[in-house]
Amino acid sequence: MSIRALDPKVVAQIAAGEVVDRPASVVKELVENSLDAGSSQISVEVRGGGVGLIRVNDNGTGIPYGEVGLAFDRYATSKVANLEDLESIRSLGFRGEALPSIAAVAQVDMVSCATGEKAGVYLNLQDGIISGQGKRGRSQGTTVTAHNLFRKIPARLKFLKSVATENSHIANVVSQYALAFPEVKFSLSIDGRVALRTPGSGHLVDSIAEVYGAEVAGNMIELNTETKTASPRVAGMVGSPRVSRSGRGYLSFFVNRRWVNSRMLARAVEEAYHGLLMVGKHPVAVINISLPHQEVDVNIHPTKSEVKFRNDSAIFSAVQRSVRRALTEQITVPRVELEAIQPIFPSEVRETTLLPYAGASSGSITSAPTPAMSLPVLRVLGQLNNSYIIAEGPDGLYLIDQHAAHERILFEKIGRHRSQRDIEVQGLLEPMTFEVSPRQEAILKTRYQELAEFGFAIEPFGDRTFLIRALPALVHDKDWAGMLRELLDSLSGGNKGDWVEGVTITMACHGAVRAGQSLADAEMRELVRQLEQCATPHTCPHGRPTMIHLSSNQLKKEFGRT
Repeated sequence: MSIRALDPKVVAQIAAGEVVDRPASVVKELVENSLDAGSSQISVEVRGGGVGLIRVNDNGTGIPYGEVGLAFDRYATSKVANLEDLESIRSLGFRGEALPSIAAVAQVDMVSCATGEKAGVYLNLQDGIISGQGKRGRSQGTTVTAHNLFRKIPARLKFLKSVATENSHIANVVSQYALAFPEVKFSLSIDGRVALRTPGSGHLVDSIAEVYGAEVAGNMIELNTETKTASPRVAGMVGSPRVSRSGRGYLSFFVNRRWVNSRMLARAVEEAYHGLLMVGKHPVAVINISLPHQEVDVNIHPTKSEVKFRNDSAIFSAVQRSVRRALTEQITVPRVELEAIQPIFPSEVRETTLLPYAGASSGSITSAPTPAMSLPVLRVLGQLNNSYIIAEGPDGLYLIDQHAAHERILFEKIGRHRSQRDIEVQGLLEPMTFEVSPRQEAILKTRYQELAEFGFAIEPFGDRTFLIRALPALVHDKDWAGMLRELLDSLSGGNKGDWVEGVTITMACHGAVRAGQSLADAEMRELVRQLEQCATPHTCPHGRPTMIHLSSNQLKKEFGRT
């Protein structure tokens, strides 16, 4: 096959395919242009999933009359002038590909009026070529309208999803930039219905309320960088563990206010929540990382959706540290608020049961103003169902899950003693054999020596058999064999940090008192005293709450004393 130059129209559509893969891509490029133009108001209108119509209107600086046509030339841009500029990109758009790429796959109309000009200019493009131009009155700003997206590329249309799905992608784009720029008023209209409208107040929590709702906004915690001059500076808000979600779709990351996708940043945030969320749950977070522009490369992806940091580890640590600090300083004790109940009269006996924690049909969970690092002094009153310790605090009643609380105590105790190399060990009078499955053997053969850090003395003893000579005192009288098998079944041979964490959690779980176990008054008092001294007393290592709180005011209200 002979080599030949491609037709310019084919080249344009290939290039457009890198930038515009669906209607949401058009919205993203146009919104970024509006933000680069310093707009304080941006409205987006779409119809038919964005295939029928996309219109983005702003009040930015506009395009001068003599430059409007040039804006649709490939690689024409006002944002980059030389190679040095590529090393320190400050604008969201910079490649000069957005407008020509959109014009290559749609009919485009533009009306723009630049700052200081008395009239705007109108442009119509068909197949990427200007077919109409003239003056038109409008206030300062730019309006770009794209009709019939992909109308001449039926193959591309076939790969689009349903109208509802494409609308959801568009809504996500607008929502993300509304979170990145809370000082800008955003509005989104989908098929004539207002889907989003933000106030542009400059307060992130206001944008979060419009995007995610008042409940999420009311449970967000602000991140505070140690110093305003810190680099990288991590700002934004993260959600209380009470508003966790089943997927990662509520994680929003911005680098110098550019919306990016980053597995590394997601991992940093989720590690900060470790032990605070239940397994399978994910946090809500809106985080902006500010750093010198030369410290990040934004030119590694055609759609500018990914970036490369010069120092990944520093960014990871800064994000993880900032989120963890905010959580430990602000996390609150769950408090039950009961619905109004009727008084119990002798002639009308009603059974009123207080159900602990979320999901109880009689109430809902809100937050009490008790910071995580300073549990109040509690006085033990008794035990409920041999599972919950009832205690009195300075502001009402506390119900403590004895197993979850003891897990937290032991988890921190094991970690502390392991780091100090003083785990208490119980030697066995005679070694005991421990048989394992082939998969368990493969893991244990590579890890048995590391278990010595936790008080286990284990050595190989033939095929799929090991000798146990000593055990941690914490589990020596428990089902230690079951604990080891559970550990080996649940963990792979991953990195040492995961392994150490898994061993610590498993030992704490198996060593803790059980639900249904009767405790003496002295035992309950000692457990509560140790919980008060924990660094993170409000959750067990699995992320479940250790306690709930009924305030004095709520008790008065339910008994009609307010």
